[in-house]
Amino acid sequence: MVIMIIGINSRGAKWTWTEKENVKVDLPTYKCIPPKYLNGSRSRTRTLMSLVQISRQTSQCILRGSVWAVSTSVGTTGTDQQYRNMSSKIKMADRLKGTERNVWVEFGKLSAEYKAINLGQGFPDYHPPQHVCEKFSKVVIDPDTPLTHQYTRSYGQPHLVNTLAKLYSPILKRDINAMNEVMISVGAFGVLFSSIQGLVNPGDEVIIIEPYFDCYEPMVRVAGGTPVFIPLRPKKTEGVVTSNDWVLDKDELASKFNSKTKAIIFNNPNNPVGKVYKQDELEMVADLCKKYDVACIADEVYEWMIYENNKHIKIATLPGMWERTITIGSAGKTFSATGWKLGWGIGPENLIEALKVLHQNSIYTCPTPIQETVASGLDYELSVFGDNEKCYLQSLALELIPKRDMLAKVLTEVGITPTIPEGGYFMMCDISKLDVEIPDDGTDDPYDFKFVRWMTKNKKVSAIPPTAFYSAEHKKLGENYIRFCFFKMDETLEKAAKVFREWKA
Repeated sequence: MVIMIIGINSRGAKWTWTEKENVKVDLPTYKCIPPKYLNGSRSRTRTLMSLVQISRQTSQCILRGSVWAVSTSVGTTGTDQQYRNMSSKIKMADRLKGTERNVWVEFGKLSAEYKAINLGQGFPDYHPPQHVCEKFSKVVIDPDTPLTHQYTRSYGQPHLVNTLAKLYSPILKRDINAMNEVMISVGAFGVLFSSIQGLVNPGDEVIIIEPYFDCYEPMVRVAGGTPVFIPLRPKKTEGVVTSNDWVLDKDELASKFNSKTKAIIFNNPNNPVGKVYKQDELEMVADLCKKYDVACIADEVYEWMIYENNKHIKIATLPGMWERTITIGSAGKTFSATGWKLGWGIGPENLIEALKVLHQNSIYTCPTPIQETVASGLDYELSVFGDNEKCYLQSLALELIPKRDMLAKVLTEVGITPTIPEGGYFMMCDISKLDVEIPDDGTDDPYDFKFVRWMTKNKKVSAIPPTAFYSAEHKKLGENYIRFCFFKMDETLEKAAKVFREWKA
């Protein structure tokens, strides 16, 4: 018999179940089961509907609170019987525990539900460059290329990897072997996963710089590695703050390296801060990698979005770093087409081989029409490279600067302190000076989560809470910030500006 222990009070509820009486096993906690899904009176003790009823009527609910009642019945339907007879060992693998929650799921859904102006998720709300859209259409319908719709080479379509080698050889200051030193996967996400799973052994330590793209930590943990965190800290919080003001402490960074360190994940430009690392900062990281024989997983997907006089320097170009670095790029970011989900890793053959082995036994290959489109798009970009009007790789940053500056100006006017990014298309914004009373939403989440929920529901503008990009031990560093994406149509940004100005008024 399955024992279900359940209760509800003003702060929510918590449930546990077991297959033996008096042996209670906590399930992951969930919040906000609506009262309509509870049977019984409105008193503080109610029994829960059957597990199946709840699963049919609510999703992503989280319960918190005290246990008040016990139910030994989970229903009488056939499906309920299945739950009752379910094996206790046929369940999600233990290595995935703790990685269930995802910030994009919650806040993407919330933004859509409240029809908010979406300045949260990182993608534009208008089309990619015309030449790649036209090429995509032609590739799909061309009657002379039927094999474009079939499997291609597992590690990357030959046209694409050869074009990438041509593009990156001068940038990386070496001749890239297209077949052995380049691999294509399902977005930079896929390359990151292949890199971490392909290189990290159980017990290995992996250094992660905070704030970090949120997939880094769960990927390391699922590989059996131990994430070791070090935060960027702002040197100033008053006046005009730029991403250059967010720095690593040299001694603190050095303290994170030891004989167990296998890799460092190095995001440049950084998401969400927008920091573009300078030469001396790169040398500081590189020297430690060489001293401790550490691999560098260089996430450089925002490489073409560099502003003003800043320069993007690839860490793989520093002395002694090519042989230990996987450089990751993204077609979705390069051509502003995140739905295409195509990325690449470039590095020495022995490291890329590890990625290939993982890739061939999981993803195997990526959509051929998208690979052909990206290859042709990059061919065109190479043909016009140097022309800031025709070359999208070079014109994109120029297009984004006015959007960045417009949003920063409006936010400053209403009492929010933006960090002006040197690269990427995100903006970290300090909300600590806003005089806003946020009602308790019944969770113990950090303040930024509560603020973004409140803002999305009440002001109809969505953002992302950046404590999702911090480890548990450092969440306090991020809870007075929210992250906006400014890669949106001017009309979208104007609508958001109107909301902010009316908010101040």
